[in-house]
Amino acid sequence: MQFKMFEYFFDELVFHYPDDKAPVTDTNIPSHLEQMLDILVQEENERESGETGPCMEYLLHHKILETLYTLGKADCPPGMKQQVLVFYTKLLGRIRQPLLPHINVHRPVQKLIRLCGEVLATPTENEEIQFLCIVCAKLKQDPYLVNFFLENKLKSLTSKGATNVISEDILKGEDSLSADTGQSHQPEDLHGATGVEPAESEEEPPHQMDDLSTSLDDLSITSLPEAPVVRPNQDYNLVNSLLNLTRSPDGRIAVKACEGLMLLVSLPEPAAAKCLTESTCLCELLTDRLASLYKALPQSVDPLDIETVEAINWGLDSYSHKEDASAFPGKRALISFLSWFDYCDQLIKEAQKTAAVALAKAVHERFFIGVMEPQLMQTSEMGILTSTALLHRIVRQVTSDVLLQEMVVFILGEQREPETLAEISRHPLRHRLIEHCDHISDEISIMTLRMFEHLLQKPNEHILYNLVLRNLEERNYTEYKPLCPEDKDVVENGLIAGAVDLEEDPLFTDIPPDNILSNQEWLNSSPPATPDHPRNDGKTEVHKIVNSFLCLVPDEAKSSYHVEGTGYDTYLRDAHRQFRDYCAICLRWEWPGSPKALEKCNLEAAFFEGHFLKVLFDRMGRILDQPYDVNLQVTSVLSRLSLFPHPHTHEYLLDPYVNLAPGCRSLFSVIVRVVGDLMVRIQRIQDFTPKLLLVRKRLLGLEPEGPIIDHITLLEGVIVLEEFCKELAAIAFVKYHTSSTP
Repeated sequence: MQFKMFEYFFDELVFHYPDDKAPVTDTNIPSHLEQMLDILVQEENERESGETGPCMEYLLHHKILETLYTLGKADCPPGMKQQVLVFYTKLLGRIRQPLLPHINVHRPVQKLIRLCGEVLATPTENEEIQFLCIVCAKLKQDPYLVNFFLENKLKSLTSKGATNVISEDILKGEDSLSADTGQSHQPEDLHGATGVEPAESEEEPPHQMDDLSTSLDDLSITSLPEAPVVRPNQDYNLVNSLLNLTRSPDGRIAVKACEGLMLLVSLPEPAAAKCLTESTCLCELLTDRLASLYKALPQSVDPLDIETVEAINWGLDSYSHKEDASAFPGKRALISFLSWFDYCDQLIKEAQKTAAVALAKAVHERFFIGVMEPQLMQTSEMGILTSTALLHRIVRQVTSDVLLQEMVVFILGEQREPETLAEISRHPLRHRLIEHCDHISDEISIMTLRMFEHLLQKPNEHILYNLVLRNLEERNYTEYKPLCPEDKDVVENGLIAGAVDLEEDPLFTDIPPDNILSNQEWLNSSPPATPDHPRNDGKTEVHKIVNSFLCLVPDEAKSSYHVEGTGYDTYLRDAHRQFRDYCAICLRWEWPGSPKALEKCNLEAAFFEGHFLKVLFDRMGRILDQPYDVNLQVTSVLSRLSLFPHPHTHEYLLDPYVNLAPGCRSLFSVIVRVVGDLMVRIQRIQDFTPKLLLVRKRLLGLEPEGPIIDHITLLEGVIVLEEFCKELAAIAFVKYHTSSTP
């Protein structure tokens, strides 16, 4: 009974529909299609799993889907395309048995896909995206099915053991998959997936489902012997149709299309990934849209707005300027750009490995280099500020490891050998950005420093290595003097021969003798790799290091002890949390637990701290003469560097007793010089201590703003210096304590 009804509905559908000029909704076609679908679903429910009933056999044998496709393409009667799309979608979605492997299903599905996205804003857009999404869902369930949707633009003939011959179709440039005739080769056949005609007839027994047992890897072009003819160019119409619909003016349609693309790029099949990136315009569309949205940003966008605009999620890019109380000029354009960048980032993050690499490289070449670099290299201060703010924003936003790697190479280059002063401009963008950390414009300096600070927090080993570690690899900032027999008598305070005695320096007259720790003692005090730590004096030793930083600023220049809650211990909690986070990031980089042995280092090589540290140390040296906000940002970047758990950065930035080679400087030595300058300048300022305390209270909001205080820049610099020394002391303590704890 069911079969007779099914056959009747199909006959009515094909042979007895009314005048083809009447809308399809005025006919019985929609109800007939729905009833046919209900019969198929009911039939499947009544049978054993995997068993094909007579109605389904009829649908496959009589190529009903081919017939419906033809009517849908002609849109005859008017509105038929919409009905066909709905039928295909429901059929694939409601029937549990695998239909796509059958040639009389995947071929018309393939053809119908080509009709989707041809024209934007058509009445069938919603049905088109629903249909494409159900196909994507089926491919996600069974990734090997993607083979049916990798189409060959060219056709070649071959026979076993014979040389490939270029067919007339290739010479004429004809598509071997005709849109309507159905005369293409079988996609599921091995030869069909590689652009080679099958030896057997394409017709199959209509009452059997295709048996697809080979994986897509076996169907890859590269798995065939090398052919002397041009390799066939595959096409991926499913991707092309989704790409077209991402440009839909209907935001819901565009988001659905983006979701479909994300699903496709995540398929694990290598051949699909290769086709996706090489035979479709996916890379070009992603990057071209990124470029056009970037170029659409007004030059007048306030960098602060770029910094503070709310978190962006590509799937929620809906914005109403009228409803936004915090709207600003260019916000719509900014959100659109950041949303699309977020989509590219997430797409690359989800993509199969080879597809991810190809997509990220396209963003690097076509967007970073092609669009962003000229903006970052310009001389206009407003342009530099805006482009740096945008770079900072996307540095913060990127989450894909593959895209992050391309971004890091774009910003810093690939160099890993030690820097020389003569070659610091080898990578022009890196050089320019580091120079901008010491720009005449404080706004540009602060923005660029922020960008580097966030870059240093990214999980990418090359960042710290390129900026700092490559210059510390040989530890040639140290002066190594092996102990001779006549040097065995060690100085009473514990310093090895040749070491600088800090007690002789008037800056350190308030340091107790037992707080002096030599370089050699510091190196020896490093905890062993094993949990068993027989020494019990670790805390005493680190106490000496901590005191070295805490005693750097003389008492007459300190003001924190006058204000409650501003002691050294306030930094310990933050330092512990931040160091734990950095350790988690750096764990997979397999850094050494102790510094490279001096005997194995090339100490004769000229030491250069590198362009990045040079600029940071130069700015640190001017802390008493720079604006408060600049000082905060410089010290923030230096504290980030100090947190890294690499023994060389720890020694160079946090060891006050490192025996520096002639002409070399460390972070501690730079601060010592600043303090020396400060002690001289203090003598020239009347009522220095009361003024310093007043400035501190104003900065903390404990005192209202009042008359301008003389030497305000210096006073603010002294406060930042004191706080920075406390922060370094806390970092040193936490790092030693954490590494000493099993």
